[in-house]
Amino acid sequence: MILPSPLLLATRNPGKLREIEAILGRAAPAELRSLRDHPDYQPPPETAADYLGNARLKAHHAAARLGLPALADDSGIEVDALGGAPGPRSARFAGPAADDAANNARLLRELEGAATRAARYRCAVVLAWPDGREASAEGACEGAIGFEPLGHGGFGYDPYFRLPDGRTMAELPAAEKNRISHRARALEALLAL
Repeated sequence: MILPSPLLLATRNPGKLREIEAILGRAAPAELRSLRDHPDYQPPPETAADYLGNARLKAHHAAARLGLPALADDSGIEVDALGGAPGPRSARFAGPAADDAANNARLLRELEGAATRAARYRCAVVLAWPDGREASAEGACEGAIGFEPLGHGGFGYDPYFRLPDGRTMAELPAAEKNRISHRARALEALLAL
């Protein structure tokens, strides 16, 4: 797929913006804009039950209101011992105003005594045009939840999310993370359409 240009990245999350800009800049040159360029814009509430539904809400809302093709993602962490939670509510796991530290603290409390710590990051991306057309894709990255934070990169659950090689997402150089992450896999799948 050739990305439209300009393309609006429908997020204000600085970590997501850095990653999406790096991944798309490497794979498909386009003029990228973000919601930072639209300070008065209010995104819709994330009310869908799954990642794809939330990404769809955000992408179509931004495209319709701002008149540009818009790319939105929704992502989260799914932990087997918690029945797939926190899932699409990952950013609000410890409450509506929770920060990364509070979310990670709750995750560790919930996993005390768990027999397994297997987990995965999952991401859905939707590219929506102002006329209502869309393209979507999903990606995942398998791992497990560690007992202590390691690394200084990334954001969210990255210091606790251990890859099969034992490193956490927060220990990876940004370029490596942007090749293997759930978000990278979803964006690559979208570009391959």
